[in-house]
Amino acid sequence: MEQAMLARAYTPLRVGPVTLPNRFIKAGANENMSLRGMPTIAMLKHHESMAAGGVGLTTMAYLAVSKVGRTLPDQIWLHDGVIDELRAVTDAVHAKGGKIAAQITHGGSFVTGVFVPGRLQSSVSGFNPAGLLRGNILRRGMTEVDMEHMVEAFVTAAEYCVSAGFDAVEIHMGHGYLLNQFLSPMDNNRKDAYGGSAENRARFPTRVLGAVKQRVGQDIAVLAKINVADGRRRGANVDDAIITAKLLEAAGADMLVLSGGRNVESGWFMFGSNMNLEAMYRVLGKWSLSGMAIGATAKSAPAIDFRELYFWEYSKKIRDEVSLPLAYLGGVKSADNVAQCMAADFEAVALARALLREPDLVNKWKVRPEEPSLCDNCNSCVAYIYHPGGTWCIHRPANLLEDNQLLASSGGV
Repeated sequence: MEQAMLARAYTPLRVGPVTLPNRFIKAGANENMSLRGMPTIAMLKHHESMAAGGVGLTTMAYLAVSKVGRTLPDQIWLHDGVIDELRAVTDAVHAKGGKIAAQITHGGSFVTGVFVPGRLQSSVSGFNPAGLLRGNILRRGMTEVDMEHMVEAFVTAAEYCVSAGFDAVEIHMGHGYLLNQFLSPMDNNRKDAYGGSAENRARFPTRVLGAVKQRVGQDIAVLAKINVADGRRRGANVDDAIITAKLLEAAGADMLVLSGGRNVESGWFMFGSNMNLEAMYRVLGKWSLSGMAIGATAKSAPAIDFRELYFWEYSKKIRDEVSLPLAYLGGVKSADNVAQCMAADFEAVALARALLREPDLVNKWKVRPEEPSLCDNCNSCVAYIYHPGGTWCIHRPANLLEDNQLLASSGGV
């Protein structure tokens, strides 16, 4: 391990108008720690523990920019009535010396947990396989008027994030949500200025980021999460991602978080390993609609073995083509991995599963860099996104169900 490179990860990083205390990011990953659209005590404790464990920037995922932008019924959507509760979470993180980002997006036609009357908005019209479980069978291609309204929804949501004390917004453009439905040819077969070439497909997502940056960029950092590739033959590839990254850089993005894959079509690519069906069945029930759907999807996935830094080749190509700060995400399991990312000029590293296993991992590596992450990539935590106690690592004590209650109803922590 190059000690100097590891040491760099513990130095401050300027991202837009914000200075992070170090270069470790807790990646956005659905916590399921909200109830009736509000954050819970569990949510506060979760992000507080990340800051206490040494994470420079923890990411709350995901906050919908409108009520119909949710994918799950208890998901937070940004409006006046949720600001005080969100402020309690951001205050708790700040008290531990960390910074916190709000991951904001809209599900578009990817709405798996709630029924939305009428056709869901997307890049294109037609059949909507992602909505079958909740009756969201059809979608409609967005018009110019729709896009203008959606841009304003993202901007307004970002303004709410400023009011709630967030240090950054991360606009989610990956994993099959609305903005990815424009970027990915798996969805987008439009014939107008928003379809066809990678430049055209990136036009609307870039417009969203540019508008958010213009409105709140003096107050908070504006990040975007993009796919390095979709992981499917018909999907976006790394050359498309390079074009997207260049356009977002030109639009003023302060940092890109590099992820990959789509929730339905290529979850194995996203996690660098296969879904844990046993855990999914344990949480959802094997014969539930959700359980059967996930089982069918998982059985069609290729069998792959986890490897460290599984997005490395894709992300390195993007690093070579753009100058803005990039956060490497995907299979960071050791201090050596962190040092490798620093040596390759990634400004930050993002982790999710490893931090569920060890919330104090960043502090551990600072004093005992020879010790690898204890995460075994079993992917059980992914299943617990759907558990009433919120997502957790099965190798740790279970989340307390009584913590997953509203901050207001408990009088805070």
